[in-house]
Amino acid sequence: MKNMTLRGIDPLLSELLVKTAQRQGKSINQFILDTVKEQLGLHKGKRRSGEHHDLDHLFGRWTDEEWRQVQGKIDAERRIDPELWS
Repeated sequence: MKNMTLRGIDPLLSELLVKTAQRQGKSINQFILDTVKEQLGLHKGKRRSGEHHDLDHLFGRWTDEEWRQVQGKIDAERRIDPELWS
């Protein structure tokens, strides 16, 4: 593997690189490599591998009774009506 030096990184860019890498749980080196590969079309990331957080506020909020109601409706929708299949 070849090593390269990147010059001309101003303080703002440096700070953004560090913070973004930390947010993604990566080293700065790995973050920059991943970003460059992605921009050059070399990144073989999984499709639809994004993480969604739009329902996080609901996690752990249902009471046992609410869960039983919702699960009951789901179970009812999954029942097969024999008349439709005869």
